[in-house]
Amino acid sequence: MRLRRPAGAIVLLLTCALAWQAGGSPPVAASSPGIAASGPFLVSATGEALRLAGVNRSGTEYACVQGHGIFDGPSDAASIAAMAAWHVNSVRVPLNEDCWLGINGVPAAYSGVAYQAAIAQYVELLHQQGLFVILDLHWAAPGTVPATRQLVMADADHAPSFWSSVATTFKADPAVIFDLYNEPTIDTGDAQTSDPWTCWRDGCAIDPGDGVAYAWHSAGMQQLVDAVRATGARQLVMAGGLAHANDLSGWLAHRPSDPAGQLAASLHVYNFNACSAASCWTAQVAPVARQVPVITGELGEDDCAGGFIDGYMGWADLTGVSYAGWTWDTWDCRSGPALISDYSGTPTAFGAAYRDHLASPQISLWSTVRRAR
Repeated sequence: MRLRRPAGAIVLLLTCALAWQAGGSPPVAASSPGIAASGPFLVSATGEALRLAGVNRSGTEYACVQGHGIFDGPSDAASIAAMAAWHVNSVRVPLNEDCWLGINGVPAAYSGVAYQAAIAQYVELLHQQGLFVILDLHWAAPGTVPATRQLVMADADHAPSFWSSVATTFKADPAVIFDLYNEPTIDTGDAQTSDPWTCWRDGCAIDPGDGVAYAWHSAGMQQLVDAVRATGARQLVMAGGLAHANDLSGWLAHRPSDPAGQLAASLHVYNFNACSAASCWTAQVAPVARQVPVITGELGEDDCAGGFIDGYMGWADLTGVSYAGWTWDTWDCRSGPALISDYSGTPTAFGAAYRDHLASPQISLWSTVRRAR
């Protein structure tokens, strides 16, 4: 991706590669160590180069609103230890706006204070295994419409309040990252705009559709950044591009302003996406990766195999781009890429490819070598 780096960055990459090859298994993060952006790099609180390689833990975005719990599957320490055994150093946790805020008819047992406490406890358990946590606004909806699916963008009605509350809850936790909205998918057919990227940044009126019977207004990424920063939270925030976070072509030109200087680009990569070849990653993602950290918030393939993700991870490993496999759930891989067949960590064929790659010496940037000054 980052094919044209300044000389200092090239030295850092080579140093990291040598340190990894000499050091054996990838280091995991210490308990709640802190992570931040420094130019295009992720760094620890002590200024050491980091890269995230993790998993998604789906369930907390849908179980609550469907009325059958908060988690889909176990959320105890043993289930988290099984994740850590794969040499991951981060877990992305999808959230539901209605469940967090306790609105729009979600059962009280699975929403509001109960949901918030369960998420906070889960974050703490993840930290106890030395894992960074990405909190993602996954399902949201305007007005009184229940958040029961993915819409084209976060809503202005509730999403700013959601992020104000989440950021307030976790603003003292330096090992938490905020992923502002899962998969923006604005186009001229969805929104009353001729410029989807301006809508992405600033918000706009959304045409009826996606299960919403009336026009509603989206919250732009700038509004969501502002909601986080107004709480005093200074953690890293991620902003996913368009086309289900697979398109970063307009990201730099419409980059939200962040007074904390802690903005990363979120990219989702699957074999069925439009940008699924190295030529596209080089042309579209590399310019962004030269300026800010790029975190592949979701990575997967729908053929129950691992050839595609192997190709992407090999490419990302050479450029310092982070990634998180979708998903640490026991689904049929044909209905959604699933890494495991049970919560003790037995991999699917797809999951085995991901697990084995994380344990391989080709991961040359999992280094804690001090970054160039």
